[in-house]
Amino acid sequence: QVQLVESGGGLVQAGGSLRLSCAASGRSFDSYILAWFRQAPEKEREFVSRAGGRTTYADSVKGRFTTSRDNPKNTLYLQMNSLEPADTAVYYCAASLNPWANAEPSLYNYWGKGTLVTVSS
Repeated sequence: QVQLVESGGGLVQAGGSLRLSCAASGRSFDSYILAWFRQAPEKEREFVSRAGGRTTYADSVKGRFTTSRDNPKNTLYLQMNSLEPADTAVYYCAASLNPWANAEPSLYNYWGKGTLVTVSS
């Protein structure tokens, strides 16, 4: 089992940057597929990026966001550049032991409580 805690959210102007972190506690951190999802008000939760084996990104963030993981520190990161108002959402970190876990939220067993990112125009 793993517990996930996100941090680093906040208010930023369009064009700015933020770096989110997801600290994990528990064993065998490097065994998990990790991902970032986000949920904007009145919208469904959507995939942002996946780290584990192959790193993938949603088309909407490709070229602007970079995800990385530091296994010795049990931490997942999301560097977000060139932020847009459409990026405003609660960002969630998720973990799965399923090596085929991809962009489908239901494939992830563990979730953090999220961190709010607000991008002003």
